[in-house]
Amino acid sequence: MDFTFTEEQRAAVEAARAVFSDVAPDRTPSPALAPGAVAEDIDRQLWHELARTDLLGLTLSPEHGGAGLDPIALCLVLRESAKVLARVPLLESCAVATAVERYGERTLAAELLPRAGRGELILTVGANGRSGHDPAELAVSARPYGEGERSGESDGADGEAGGPSGGSGWVLDGVQSAVPWAQVADWIAVPAHTAGGRPVLALVPRTRDGVTLADQVSTSGERLAEVRLEAVRVEPRELIDAAGCWDWLRSLLTTGTCALALGLGERVLAMTAEYTGRREQFGFPVATFQAVAVQAADRYIDLRAMEATLWQAAWRISTTAGGPLPAAGDVAVAKIWASDGVRRVVQTAQHLHGGFGADTDYPLHRYHAWAKQIELSLGPAAAHEKALGDLLAAHPLG
Repeated sequence: MDFTFTEEQRAAVEAARAVFSDVAPDRTPSPALAPGAVAEDIDRQLWHELARTDLLGLTLSPEHGGAGLDPIALCLVLRESAKVLARVPLLESCAVATAVERYGERTLAAELLPRAGRGELILTVGANGRSGHDPAELAVSARPYGEGERSGESDGADGEAGGPSGGSGWVLDGVQSAVPWAQVADWIAVPAHTAGGRPVLALVPRTRDGVTLADQVSTSGERLAEVRLEAVRVEPRELIDAAGCWDWLRSLLTTGTCALALGLGERVLAMTAEYTGRREQFGFPVATFQAVAVQAADRYIDLRAMEATLWQAAWRISTTAGGPLPAAGDVAVAKIWASDGVRRVVQTAQHLHGGFGADTDYPLHRYHAWAKQIELSLGPAAAHEKALGDLLAAHPLG
């Protein structure tokens, strides 16, 4: 495998490092001490800086004011953001914008994407369903409204009345939990299912009638929301029913989460190396003790495996390249390594830091909380092991 990055991708990394160099992980109260969310809003200063350096439009085409790069470039930037625990919906907003450009109607893309790239609009997505364990699209139903629905007739595909092509619009009912920063987002991407079981993706303004939000708080202390939709109407252009749209967006979100895990793990291992290099016992740095060195080496191996599987998954969803399994298989492998790997990295770091790792004046406990959130986001390792097993059963190797 050749993971050599292009000149444009490397330039994106350098721009990201410059932006994130001034970000302090302890800019907000500790999640261990805050009774609720650590802050009511995202890091607006950082958000505007990301927009100024064109990093919010990284994966958008020049037609919409973007750089025209691929998801690999987005993952490179996300990797850098996690090293400083950047409190911005960079993954969610960029992923939704990319999906809209790739699958949505041109009028919707022209309305949303230039403003999203300039940081004027915040996009987020409900990817956890009602409980976080079942497919997100099953938590919300999408039914057509219009003349066919009022008369009780059904003339659409899958036994549905009307639909986007008929110009009659749709009605959404259901709940998406743990939606990142829904309270400050302008549009929420909501996966749903039709009466025939077909997955669709609706773009819903946060202020649309029938949308209500209830505050939730993540393990990392960030603000989430339970988004309840009761007879929410969406226009035909606001619902994307292109085949594969939600699956692709979910794969991009999962792969981006793996990039966050890698960046966080790399920073935590560097903190551990720095601490054990200066902490002495019996007159020697503890980093020179074999027991410490072996544990650190094991975590380094975890990070390299996380990196290899991440770029394999990012490459698969960025291209049309085939393989023995669908791209979802590579994404599942990457998330298995990311979930297990980042957990092992922070646990070892806490162990090697001793009691100092639990000090709320030291940032390691923040990284531990973020790692736990990332580990479980979009499914823990066990969920992706099951998904991988299903793929292997459907596509026998050899």
